[in-house]
Parts: sequence; structure tokens; C-alpha cells
Amino acid sequence: MSDDTHTLRSGALTAAVKAHGAELCSLKDGDGIEYLWQAGPEWPRHAPLLFPIVGRLANDELRHRGKTYRMTQHGFARDSRFAWGERAESRCTLVLEDSEATRTLYPFAFRLSAAYAIDESGLDLTLTIANTGKETLPASIGGHPAFNWPLRSGLAKESYALSFAHAELSPVRRLDGGLLRAAAEPGPVKGTVLPLSESLFVDDAIIFDRIDSNSARYAAGQGASAGPWLTMSWRGFRELGVWSKPAGAPFLCIEPWRGYASPADFAGEFTDKPGLMHIAPGAEESLSFRIEVGSS
Repeated sequence: MSDDTHTLRSGALTAAVKAHGAELCSLKDGDGIEYLWQAGPEWPRHAPLLFPIVGRLANDELRHRGKTYRMTQHGFARDSRFAWGERAESRCTLVLEDSEATRTLYPFAFRLSAAYAIDESGLDLTLTIANTGKETLPASIGGHPAFNWPLRSGLAKESYALSFAHAELSPVRRLDGGLLRAAAEPGPVKGTVLPLSESLFVDDAIIFDRIDSNSARYAAGQGASAGPWLTMSWRGFRELGVWSKPAGAPFLCIEPWRGYASPADFAGEFTDKPGLMHIAPGAEESLSFRIEVGSS
């Protein structure tokens, strides 16, 4: 058993998780189809965890009680080594706690656990943030899984769509320089369906900050030739990001978030930043998402 990676199995489904970042790095079905992006040159990650921020702070600065800390985009968890907790055939848990190193970036006490569990049809991830300190813990958290696009070679990227559980008629948010634009924009979803194309991402991620759905299906057109599909569902997350690179990158990120980048005009105390959770001392917050896979 490697100390760096743990493999999960249930029936024909397998997954692999790394200690570095507690990052999911593979999800395969019984036919050997890999659903997860394999960290190519277009983007060197698979499915990083975003903590204690989602997105970017202005000037990469976190201000708290008269001090300024350097906090880069999406936080430090994705680049931290987690400790292994439970390791079993179909589940594992990894834990990251505050340390002298994290407190130079983020002056709060916390414990973040990532619990993976696989079954014959999909993979669940439960993220739990515990406040182990004596003051309120301000934090955001998000998933950032990247899936192959297309899921099967030979299919056009434009044949794919995201189909939401409910109609998504609200405006969406966009970014400038990694920060949230002040004005919302008309959403690209047509009823429940978001047709996918590279041009969607010319202005970076699509941010659904008022999403009504708690699931979305990612698949090519219906029929015998549609091939592999997946459904992402989430609980406890309030926002969703959808992202790829607009210049031919063969992946699509479907990202449940609790929080988002700083508004472009926000320069206040970190604890006042919009979108944060505020976890009381001794309390915790748990959020989860599930990736279910199959093939037509």
C-alpha cells in the first residue's frame, strides 16, 4: 500500500486518491474508461480541493485584525499533504490540520477532513471543516473535479451538454483578473440545458451564484452512440462553477462551491468577505458531492 496514493474499489469501479491535496486522481469503470482528466500540460491538476478560499482575494491578500497574510488563488489545501486516517477497500479519509506553516497564511485553527467512499455506481466525497479554535472560523470550500471532454474519443466536444435538475434562469457571474465582476450577466442555460462549447469559457468560469439545482448530468447527445456519462450531485454547497480553457483544453470542470472570489470592489476585512461560512468555536460544517458514472 503506497503512502502517497490509495486505490478504492467496489464492483468494477475503481478510484485513486493522493495524499497530496487529498486529490482524486482517477475514476474508472469496468470497461477501463477514465472519467477524470489526467493532468496534462493544459492544466496540471485532476480534482483539487479549494480551501480556505474559493477563487481569488484582491492582491492575494487576506486582512485580519490589522495584519495582512498572503493567500493565493483557491487557498493552500490543494498543495498540502494530508494525513491518512481510515484506509479501506472502498473508503478512505484524509485530514489536514492547522500548523505553524498554515498560520503564516491563514491565522485560524481548523481541521479539514476529506472522506471518500465508492460503490458500484459512483463515488462520494464528504468534506468536514471543524473549528478547533476559540474564535469564529471564516472559510470557504469547494471541489474542482475535471472530467475528460469528450468522455469518449471521436465525439465532438459540442455534442456534450450539462443538464440540470431544474431550470436555471438566473443571471450568472463572471471574473475579471480572478475577481468577481460587479454586474451579473444573462445566463447561458436554455431551460435546464447548458450546451457546451469552448467559446463559453473565453471569459473564464461560469459562476452560478443563485443555482436552484443540486445535480447536473454531463453527457453527449442521447442514443446508442452517446457513450459514457456522469452525474454530479451536491449537498451543502450553494454555488457552482463550470470551467475549461477556451483554446482546445480537453477537460471540463464541474465545481460545487461554498463561496466565491472576492468582488472586484471589496477590500475589507477577510471576515466580512461575501460568501464565507462562519463556523463557531467547537462547531463544524459538512458538505458533500457525488459523482455517478455510466454508459449508454
